[in-house]
Amino acid sequence: MKKIQLVILFITMISASIVAQDSSKKSKAGIKGGYNLSAVSFNGDSETEQLHGFHIGFYGESFIGNNVSLQLELLYSQQGYKIIDGSGTYKQELDYINLPLMVKLYPSENFFLETGPQIGLSIAHKETFDSGFILYDTSKEFDPRNFDWGLNFGGGFKTNSGVSLGVRYHLGLNDIYDEDKPKNRVWQFYIGFDF
Repeated sequence: MKKIQLVILFITMISASIVAQDSSKKSKAGIKGGYNLSAVSFNGDSETEQLHGFHIGFYGESFIGNNVSLQLELLYSQQGYKIIDGSGTYKQELDYINLPLMVKLYPSENFFLETGPQIGLSIAHKETFDSGFILYDTSKEFDPRNFDWGLNFGGGFKTNSGVSLGVRYHLGLNDIYDEDKPKNRVWQFYIGFDF
């Protein structure tokens, strides 16, 4: 775990030091949102069923070279998971405020690849169990940790007019709970608009 924290710190420090470099492209800000498919991985062995949700927020992109930019985002994200077995369906809904810092590489004018660290703050959660006959609200039985962090990987297409279409995968590295070491796994499909 300490190695991963050092890698994230190293990436952040390098990114911050590069920001001072000149660039021919202008900084931009915008709004983005999209669809989430989220799950958790237990003990690194198995992954739960996916839960549907959405994310929305703001971003600021600053070019640090002709083909490289840094993008800081502030996002509200619906995450969580569900487990389906013979007794019914258990669902854990987790709401986060996430702060990703993405390094974006443009191998061509409009296509980009992105990666970077993300921290998140859990702001709400709800658990339900549906046995097929009755729906139980099991709210607050499993309190998640307030803080989450991990790494993002993705890519997409950005038009010259500032419209972005992309896909991103979040690999959570912090345990949501102490028991069974569940970690967030989130696919995000998004559209963004520069202001």
